[in-house]
This record gives sequence, structure tokens and C-alpha cells, in this order.
Amino acid sequence: MTTTIEPLGSQVGAEVRGLDRERLLTDDTLGDAVLDALETYGVLVFRDLHLDPETQVAFCRRLGEIDTEPGHHPVPGIYRVSLDTTKNSSASYLRATFDWHIDGCTPQDDAYPQKATMLTAKAVAERGGETEFASTYKAFDTLSDEEKQRFATLRVVHSLEASQRLVTPDPSPEQLAAWRRRPSKEHPLIWTHKSGRRSLVLGASTDHVVGMDPDESRALLDDLLRRCTTPERVYRHEWSVGDTVLWDNRGVIHRAAPYDPDSPREMLRTTVLGDEPIR
Repeated sequence: MTTTIEPLGSQVGAEVRGLDRERLLTDDTLGDAVLDALETYGVLVFRDLHLDPETQVAFCRRLGEIDTEPGHHPVPGIYRVSLDTTKNSSASYLRATFDWHIDGCTPQDDAYPQKATMLTAKAVAERGGETEFASTYKAFDTLSDEEKQRFATLRVVHSLEASQRLVTPDPSPEQLAAWRRRPSKEHPLIWTHKSGRRSLVLGASTDHVVGMDPDESRALLDDLLRRCTTPERVYRHEWSVGDTVLWDNRGVIHRAAPYDPDSPREMLRTTVLGDEPIR
């Protein structure tokens, strides 16, 4: 079976055709080929692949070390993404995924942001629940030379509280205390990757630019995010059961379109752990 890759837009995303479960498990060259394609396109879409959890985890291991922390699923390496609290006890935090973000900007420890994330659709929402992607590599590339120079030394504080306040602007003291138990992190606005590429570190977790007036800081971060996520720069995936999507978490931000909390929507996620810090 011939494998082809078809770009889905001018900025980010491509559809991979001609792969099946058996080849994912047996083709030793496929891991490197997928990583190369991910570097080029940022997001890879595999329609109607219908991966079982074990195969998803096995393939992701070809891409790097994976996260096997308990994830509300019997298969290690699988995390259930669902607003149903019987399937995910941390469902309330997932509402923050309705805003643009990079995974892993505010870890509990000094872990690096995730290298890549794979989602497979087990059940989809009747309305909403699409996932959108935008390239922060492209966002950097489209800055003016003056902006690249001006932003080169800026550092930004990221926090769980910043992202959670977008969905819960008036938290209870208990909620606020829980958010603040997660340490805030300071990152450069521009991430220089070991590949030599550069990207912007943007999204819901951005709290403020260090040393900048708060209003000016917020205006700058919001403007950069707006420019990064204009409609022509976004790939929006409309899920069908059995679809699998893989993205480069280091240079792509994403968000889920809101959906009913009672929706059956359930995604099975596998995370490929990061191998470089934001610097």
C-alpha cells in the first residue's frame, strides 16, 4: 500500500493516507518518517484508522518515550479526554482546553513540554468538539525583523491560574488554592529549538511579560495570539469516530471547540515526552 501525504492548508496540517494498523506495528522505518513529516507539517491526520489503545501506545513508543502516568484507562500510556467525571476525575480542568495552549508549560516539576501528542476519537460530540491547530513556528517566521529583535529578550510567566481563570473567572478560595499549588514557570517568549527553528510560546497559560506594564503585557500577548490564530492560519479538524491526529506540541498550539458537558465525546490520548527545554 502506497503512503501519501496531502497538505491540508498553507500554514499547518497534512493528511496521511495508506497506513494501517499492521504497518504501524511492523514497519521499522515509519517512526522516523512520521517525525520528519511532523517537523514539516506540524499536524498529521490519519482518517478512519480505528487504532486500538495498545497499538496507539506501541506506535507512539517509536516516536520517543511516552507518559505512562495513570490516566483513567486500563492501558498504560492512554489518558481519557472526556468531560464525563466517571471517565476522568480531572474533567473540570479540561474546560481550559477550550482556549489556545501548549501542553506542558506549567509542569509540577522541571519536565520539558511534551514532544508530541496523539489523539484517537472513540466517541464524538453531536455539536462542537472540533480541535483547532495553529503553528507557532509560522507565527515567529511572520514577525518583522524589528519584532524579532525586540522580543528576543522578553520572558513570560506562565501559570495554571492564568489558564483556569479564563473559564472560571470568579474562583472559590479552594479552587484558587488548588491552582496556586501548581508552580508558575518563566519562559522566553521566543523558543529557540535544538533544530535551529524558532517559535513563539503563546496560549492560555501566559500570565504576564516580566518587567512590562500589566496592560501593555496583556495587549502584546493577546495581539500575538490573535495574529497566530487568524482563520487562514488554522487547521480545524472535524472528528469522526476512528480518526487519529498527531501534532508537534513544541511548535503548534491547539484548542478544542466547546461541547456539551453531557456529550459522549471521548478521546484517547498518548503523550510523547519532551526532549528539550524552552530556551
